[in-house]
Amino acid sequence: MSLRPMGLPPVPEQTVRVARAAFPQGSLAIRVRDRLGEVFTDEPFAEAFGVRGAPGLSPGMLSLVTVLQFAENLTDRQAAAMAIRAIDWKYALGLELTDTGFDHSVLPRFRARLVGNGMERVVFDRLLEYCVDAGLVAAGGKQRTDSTHVVSAVRDLNRLELAGESVRAALEALSVAAPDWLARAVDVPEFAHRYGPRVDSWKLPGSKVKRDQLSQVYGQDALRLCRAVWSPDAPAWLREIGAVDIMRQVLVQTCTVRTSSRGKEVVSKREADEDGVPPGHLRLASPYDTDARWSAKGDDLFWLGYKVHLTESCDNTPPEAEAEAEAEAEVRGRPNLITDVTTTLSTVPDVKATAPIQQQLADRGLPPAEHYLDSGYPSAELIETARSRGTVMVTPVLLDRSAQAKSHAGYDKSAFRIDWKARRVRCPQGNTSTGWHPVRQRERDAIVVEFAKTDCQACPVRPECTSARRGNRMLTLYPEHLHTVLAAARAEQKTKTWKDKYALRAGVEGTINQALDITGIRRARYRGLPKVRLQHAFSATAINVVRLDAHWTEHPLDRSRTSNLTRLSYRLTA
Repeated sequence: MSLRPMGLPPVPEQTVRVARAAFPQGSLAIRVRDRLGEVFTDEPFAEAFGVRGAPGLSPGMLSLVTVLQFAENLTDRQAAAMAIRAIDWKYALGLELTDTGFDHSVLPRFRARLVGNGMERVVFDRLLEYCVDAGLVAAGGKQRTDSTHVVSAVRDLNRLELAGESVRAALEALSVAAPDWLARAVDVPEFAHRYGPRVDSWKLPGSKVKRDQLSQVYGQDALRLCRAVWSPDAPAWLREIGAVDIMRQVLVQTCTVRTSSRGKEVVSKREADEDGVPPGHLRLASPYDTDARWSAKGDDLFWLGYKVHLTESCDNTPPEAEAEAEAEAEVRGRPNLITDVTTTLSTVPDVKATAPIQQQLADRGLPPAEHYLDSGYPSAELIETARSRGTVMVTPVLLDRSAQAKSHAGYDKSAFRIDWKARRVRCPQGNTSTGWHPVRQRERDAIVVEFAKTDCQACPVRPECTSARRGNRMLTLYPEHLHTVLAAARAEQKTKTWKDKYALRAGVEGTINQALDITGIRRARYRGLPKVRLQHAFSATAINVVRLDAHWTEHPLDRSRTSNLTRLSYRLTA
């Protein structure tokens, strides 16, 4: 397939007349074509297409279809049908009224081409460039970030189901890739009886003994198949089949192979307490989505999938929710727009996403002067680094997590006086530390301060200071410059001025709700991290298009479709 850059074709006259008559007030699709047509061009996609072969559909047109698809939360079939029967979509795409459109299978092939060439964010970036040029978003303002969970597009499997389904997936792949070899390597009728239907299509045994026996059977079958594939007389390319390698990994993480006292090989279920299991960020959860991971947030949320971080501008959101008239006037002046979307594995903590988000904003020329985040994002190093680059992180830092600070009794770190030049610490009772040890903890520089056992054991307030068995108090400190940053941040966040200022961050919750309502952002449409990133990039683009349309029409929401409370929420966040 080749590309001949043309962009969106001109709208035929008949389509214009009918669309204007059918939509005298316009529609989202019509206004997107009239105002944002220059965003959906073919040139940015040139590297993803060849120069030979039959010309394919315009990637600019397909990207517009995808944005409209996400703006209306449609499936591929529904989006392809809209290109045929919806007059405003025909206007947006520049099609004749009699045009028969395209097959829905074009859309997944287009997305696969974007993912294969690393172009997941092209349309999102181009729309932001348009907004920057139009003065709708700029560097140096206020931005806020928050994350939410994303449920994967695959079924949740327990460890037993995972073991069986991984064998089944490998057998399915080998049945297509090397049927003759598979017929010689295993007893096909026996395996077909066991792995023909999906593992989740029949009820698993109820007793633990029978489940352990079934787990052993799955492990023996996987081990047998692995040995056949890795045998010297097997074709080497069989080992490169993805499903086969996944089966091997699942076998390692779910089973153990031992030799009994009688010299017999025994395959048994891997027990977490005795045999250990891989850490969560490496542990496979499905043979059909190797990027999905189990994760938890608090005691109530436990999901299999990913995590998405949304960052939006918020210069025009008033700090007081009751300033309704001011909010309406400012929203019309400049809408709040999503400036970054970052998708990670569900096991990646928010603090690991802070630096990449801020770097991506800087790369787009949109670094904020103030960045509002919740307590999961900051660290002393990140606060200092951001400040050196001109960004103030308005975020509550974690407080002292020592037992004394948590109980609000006794002496926490703030009760000790630190002399950085003399490298000594004085406790509240006037005793001076006897040890100052620079160390590396969790890949970070730290300082461990130790007090003499003789001083601590004789201290009259020792129960209020330490309960350590070793008998003396020890402190772990950041290096001086980071300790100062952290202490200043902890002191500032206790003031009413800071709390009133930080209230601005809450608006990003409304943005996540809007993304959920419009695009279903909390449920992955596709499998694999690259495709989920593409989904979220187009979701963010769709949200920006909806917000721009609200800005153009000065009518954020249809009153008949939403409650007054929801309208107020969206007006304050959009």
